[in-house]
Amino acid sequence: MVEAFAVASGKGGTGKTTSTLALGMALAEEHDVTVVDADTGMANLLFHAGLDDAAVTLHDLLVEGTATDVSEATYDRFGLSVVPCGTSLAGFEAAEPGRLREVVADLAGDADVLLLDSPAALGSKSAVLPVVLADRVVVVVEPTIPALSDGLKVQEYARSYGTETAGVLFNKVRGDAADVAEQAERRFGGPVLANVPESGAVRAARRAGKPLLAHAPESEPAARYRRAAARLEVRDGDEGSVADRFRSAVVPDTP
Repeated sequence: MVEAFAVASGKGGTGKTTSTLALGMALAEEHDVTVVDADTGMANLLFHAGLDDAAVTLHDLLVEGTATDVSEATYDRFGLSVVPCGTSLAGFEAAEPGRLREVVADLAGDADVLLLDSPAALGSKSAVLPVVLADRVVVVVEPTIPALSDGLKVQEYARSYGTETAGVLFNKVRGDAADVAEQAERRFGGPVLANVPESGAVRAARRAGKPLLAHAPESEPAARYRRAAARLEVRDGDEGSVADRFRSAVVPDTP
């Protein structure tokens, strides 16, 4: 049975896409993993995965009335199945966010783990739907009090739709983040998965158009992401038809 994780944050620039691909590659050592760039408005996973020339993307799957099959937008990269999203304004405007349910349902039969790279913040239907579809949410934050506050809002919204917290992942950590991590342990519903340090290796991987674990597999950030993936403890999804569960998910209005 597939388990779906939304990788989410309360603001942009936290390293959410880097984290999604790093967790995906680490989990792919033991599981069949599919990564979906569900950020239909500000997608950038395709650049991180070397797919900026992808002919078919999630945008094409989300257009009402299209006969595009999900397999056409799925690419094998770095031991993962990757569904990138396009970056054009026209594609975003034509996309119907609610159709993401069908896409996720179609992908569920071929994966042990689905990772949904979610939009930052919670200001629209397209932003909140990945969190609603997921079984659990990984909250990515920088180690500051304001970032914790934003992350807690994501968790609160997720819980209102029955989505559990898998844990919090601190990114771009400089120096000692122990005090902030201690607060996260108290406030979040899941554990601190890892403190990932600020690193030139992460920036170099992004410039190279590769996931961190492919570009710098022996780096300290890569080791921290592997540790985080191990702490997720992937489990079976809900009983019953997984595909039906996704298709029947409530499509929320904006919060």
